[in-house]
Amino acid sequence: MPDKITPCIWYDVNQAEEAAKFYVSLGLPDSRIDTVARAPADNPSTKAGDVLVVEFTLAGKSFVGLNGGPIFPQTEAISFQIYTDDQAETDRLWDAIVGNGGAESMCGWCKDRWGVNWQITPKALMDLHRDPNPARAKAGFDAMMKMKKIDIATIQTAADAAG
Repeated sequence: MPDKITPCIWYDVNQAEEAAKFYVSLGLPDSRIDTVARAPADNPSTKAGDVLVVEFTLAGKSFVGLNGGPIFPQTEAISFQIYTDDQAETDRLWDAIVGNGGAESMCGWCKDRWGVNWQITPKALMDLHRDPNPARAKAGFDAMMKMKKIDIATIQTAADAAG
């Protein structure tokens, strides 16, 4: 059973299942395709029998992928934020998304090939943002602002140099 509130992601025609399979392949724990529902009749986006919606779980959270068509493209207004434990996990997820037809952006943001935006965010970066020493927090933030993929050692070095 899906969560009481489940985000629905609008995809162009016949992309929801492919996207959900890719997301599940990222190796996040408790991730799976739950159901694939086919259109019972022709509709503006799909023909009868085509995949209409895909219910899937990522890291224990429920999502629905809808093959809605090209009317509503993705924007940066909504993104998936993944908190990573270390540089290896940061690199693995970033490389999987960008390397599978995605695109890099700034400050840990990237976009998958379906246009969905992701924030690959090391927990160390968030800890640094909350550092009680404002000089350390600012130095780490300033270092992050120059990066695409976050380099934990570089932000930590910058923070340590600031105090």
